[in-house]
Amino acid sequence: MSFSKLHEASSKLKLTKGKLAGGVVVAAIAAYGLRKFYPKSVKEILNSSQNRRGVEEIELKPDKSRDNDPRCSKKLIAVNKEFVRQLRQLIRIVIPGVWSKEFGLLVVHTLCLVSRTFLSIYVAMMDGLIVKAIVKKDVRQFLLMLVMWLGIAIPATFINSLIRFLESQLGLVLRTRLVKHAYEMYFRDQTYYRVSNLDGRLTNVDQCLTEDITMFTSSLAHLYSHLTKPILDVIVISATLHHSASSKGASSRVPSILAAVVVFLTARILRAVSPRFGKLVAEEADKKGYLRFMHSRIITNAEEIAFYGGHKSEMSLLEKSYKALAKQMNVIFWKRLGYIQLEQFLMKYVWSASGLVMVAIPIITTKAVRPETGRSYDEDADGGVSERTQAFTTARNLLVSAADAIERMMSSYKEVTELAGYTSRVAQMFEVFSDMQKGNYVRSRVPAVKQGTRHQKVTASLLQKRGMVIDTNYNIILDDVPIITPNGDVVVSSLSFKMESGMHLLITGPNGCGKSSLFRILSGLWPVYKGRLYKPPPNTMYYIPQRPYMSIGTLRDQIIYPDSLEEMNEKGFSDKDLEDILGIVHLQHIVSREQGWGAIADWKDVLSGGEKQRVGMARIFYHRPRYALLDECTSAVSIDVESQIYQAAKHAGITLLTITHRPSLWKFHSHLLQFDGEGGWRFEELDMGTRLSLNEEKQRLEAQLAGIPKMEQRLRDLCQILGEDSVLIRRNEGGGGGAGVASEEEDSGSTGATVLEESD
Repeated sequence: MSFSKLHEASSKLKLTKGKLAGGVVVAAIAAYGLRKFYPKSVKEILNSSQNRRGVEEIELKPDKSRDNDPRCSKKLIAVNKEFVRQLRQLIRIVIPGVWSKEFGLLVVHTLCLVSRTFLSIYVAMMDGLIVKAIVKKDVRQFLLMLVMWLGIAIPATFINSLIRFLESQLGLVLRTRLVKHAYEMYFRDQTYYRVSNLDGRLTNVDQCLTEDITMFTSSLAHLYSHLTKPILDVIVISATLHHSASSKGASSRVPSILAAVVVFLTARILRAVSPRFGKLVAEEADKKGYLRFMHSRIITNAEEIAFYGGHKSEMSLLEKSYKALAKQMNVIFWKRLGYIQLEQFLMKYVWSASGLVMVAIPIITTKAVRPETGRSYDEDADGGVSERTQAFTTARNLLVSAADAIERMMSSYKEVTELAGYTSRVAQMFEVFSDMQKGNYVRSRVPAVKQGTRHQKVTASLLQKRGMVIDTNYNIILDDVPIITPNGDVVVSSLSFKMESGMHLLITGPNGCGKSSLFRILSGLWPVYKGRLYKPPPNTMYYIPQRPYMSIGTLRDQIIYPDSLEEMNEKGFSDKDLEDILGIVHLQHIVSREQGWGAIADWKDVLSGGEKQRVGMARIFYHRPRYALLDECTSAVSIDVESQIYQAAKHAGITLLTITHRPSLWKFHSHLLQFDGEGGWRFEELDMGTRLSLNEEKQRLEAQLAGIPKMEQRLRDLCQILGEDSVLIRRNEGGGGGAGVASEEEDSGSTGATVLEESD
């Protein structure tokens, strides 16, 4: 629709300027009200409808138990001294020195940015010359300037493309350096275990190691490029404009003051209304990590969720996690909308008007003269119009470039605040990694324990203390060492015993009594909070759990894990030696079945439960440790094969520390460590004859007592059929007899008999 038609329509409707202005004001107020009250109204409507339907929402609340800990308190994420300190620490990591690849790439990138600044000034001057030729109607000069302008475009486009390429390369090399450093810290001193099991500050360490590092390095490289060039542009363009004005006898004082005032006021206004983008971005990253954690949790526990039919509950939790993320992102979008509106108004329109005034003042108020002749430009044939046009075009283009540079510098503030968010998360990750290697753990604990529970809670002061871990050559000695879980549960308050090489130890006790926890302390996974622990170096101890870990790689890699093929060759082992090891554990057939040692497969699914356990036992014959920590590691292996493996391990000179419930393995051990589940324990020589006789008596009594409830039930059935009563039943119901004891024994949960074993 043309302007004339709009004017005609307004005339018919009798629209005056006052009515139009009133309509604009009403529309603005309505837009503001919609923006302010619409989300709240919709939220209230949805909440009321959900209450009518009786739908209960599961709230995702932060862990408030960590708020009391000063080390876990949330820090204010902003551009402050803490941000500068963290950024300097990270820059020292990503740029280790002036001779590094990263610093060299940074220098080349900087030179390209400087070249682009001077090219921009040269192009602005050529624009002025082209306009001057057009005004003077000088065709020859116009064509010459146009050819030169096209010629300079070739290196200019190359420099522009090179700047983007170098920015991407700089982000990649910074990320590579930071990832390498993070991986070294993550896999040093079992940090990968401690950060997830002993500390509670990093809930999504995978998010920190991947996305947070990527966003930090990309933001850092992008911000360097978008801050360095604008600063150079402002400095060089200001000098060029000042020189140009001075050469023509004009003063740049008033335009400079006007520019400084406008820029200062704009900066103050934007700083005052700028939201805390750093805090918002950090919260968004945290919610992204939690959503990823929820997805990985469902994948990990998919079978259990399917058995329970818990898909609705899990979907509800997943939806709440996503809604929390979407809500956070929506908050950021709305805050950016208002901020960018004000920013664009000030930097585009206010600055453009100020720029026109700045250009006009010297041209209007100054009588320019030629510096070489001293004659005024007004004495030219065209009255100085071409010269003024050239000066105006050149100055305007330079001012536009300078304004764009200042705009990018000021708009970069929100990018700096976003960088502060990523910097805070990455710096916190390295801080936690460093604390793990120093043994400083922070974890939320239950403040009190109900009476009647089996374990006590340790005080916070004891968790800050550390016992002594002393390396020895042969023996394992525990002197007043408590077994304390990461949550602060005291399983055993004090444990003391001495074990020498060749002393095979059987460890027994009920579930949760500290058997596996003792292995974690001996392996160095859990700290020693009190007493003294004397143990051999970690490379002389090898732990095999009930479910052996199957790595990614070949069949050979499963036997020699964690060694590589090169390390296997350095130890003097060959594939023939590995076949002999498989013969000990009765697995030599899998080499031909899986088509050789170099076969690659998902071994946790290819091998059966018993085969995986025998692969785990094969590893101790390859590594030949001094001590083998065996945690129910042959529960799915047949008894005869199991006995042969244990006998071979003893012949190989490997000292066994075994957790097992199978009486068939007692004969391979010389000492017994028995926990009672109430914090008590006893360490003694294993008396095989006495223990076997007691076990046989226990099984016999369990078998006899298991039949009494059946006999009592049959007696009740007979009494009902015959319509008679029984003196024995009356006596039991009146207060107790033999059958009542049997019933009580059955209710107590005694299972009786031996555990059925799954044979291969």
